[in-house]
Amino acid sequence: MAKSSDENSEVPIYLQEIDLTGEYKELISTLPLEKGWIKMPFHQYQGCWIGTTTLQNVLSCQQHFQALDTDILLVTSPKSGTTWLKALTFALLNRKKYSNVHLNHPLLISNPHDLVPFFEHDLYINKDILPNLNSLSHPRLFSTHLPYHLLPKSVKESRCKIVYLCRDPKDNLVSFWHFINKLRSQSMEKLALDELFESFCRGVSPFGPFWKESLMERSNKVMFLRYEEMKKKPDFYLKKLAEFMECPFSKEEESKGVIDDILNLCSFEKLSGLEVNKIGKVGTGVENKYFFRRGQVGDWKNLFTTEMIKQIDIIIEKELVEYGLSF
Repeated sequence: MAKSSDENSEVPIYLQEIDLTGEYKELISTLPLEKGWIKMPFHQYQGCWIGTTTLQNVLSCQQHFQALDTDILLVTSPKSGTTWLKALTFALLNRKKYSNVHLNHPLLISNPHDLVPFFEHDLYINKDILPNLNSLSHPRLFSTHLPYHLLPKSVKESRCKIVYLCRDPKDNLVSFWHFINKLRSQSMEKLALDELFESFCRGVSPFGPFWKESLMERSNKVMFLRYEEMKKKPDFYLKKLAEFMECPFSKEEESKGVIDDILNLCSFEKLSGLEVNKIGKVGTGVENKYFFRRGQVGDWKNLFTTEMIKQIDIIIEKELVEYGLSF
């Protein structure tokens, strides 16, 4: 049953409980269910856990999105550095248009999530009205939390580029915990870390299980990045990212400090300190400030017990190490 408008108004649109309608109702109603982290439950669709509202959007995206060979798609698990990656890629692609990062740059007045739209949260959110993507400048830049096997068929069949960013599952979970509790309405109790941990380790989390990263295709069209490595050598990976996106830095740009300018503009300290990221909300209804907490590596050490560390390390060893992913 749908909740009252007053109660729903406290929660972002894509996290609200809804009454299923339209062509996807029958399919979604048959899928396995698990308790959600906010209001609506998770549905298991092709091995991935997705909230009801978001799943309808995913199905619409799969059915209708037509990729172009020049498209660039940012693929991340939630709370794995998505905001930072959006800022970096937007600044890279638009550095000729906005050459002065200190004056009138869109990142100074807009949250990165408003500049790089999500398939499932921004574009395919109305089953009756499909987004008009023809007016977007090329290369088109999109974002999604979908694992590779759930991406639209046209993405996998085209020559579009995919930038995939992953993060240590321990930090991923801690960031999730803080974020989810900010999104829960005032009438809801805070979600305990151990409850979230149990769900996460069973693979039940938004767009989970977290070990689906092992399914990411390794090919020339996919650039695989790790959050921790980018934090250590941001200039190195920004140059690699520019090369992959076919907009490499010129010698002149490097000598003029363009790389440092972009890194400074997109840094946690800069973005979190901007007025736009202290007030207001993105299109989905999430407050801009919720996307900026600490942006650090190793925060899990302050919260995990020895038993929790052992349990999640066993899962990482079992599910990820054979694919070259260790943390």
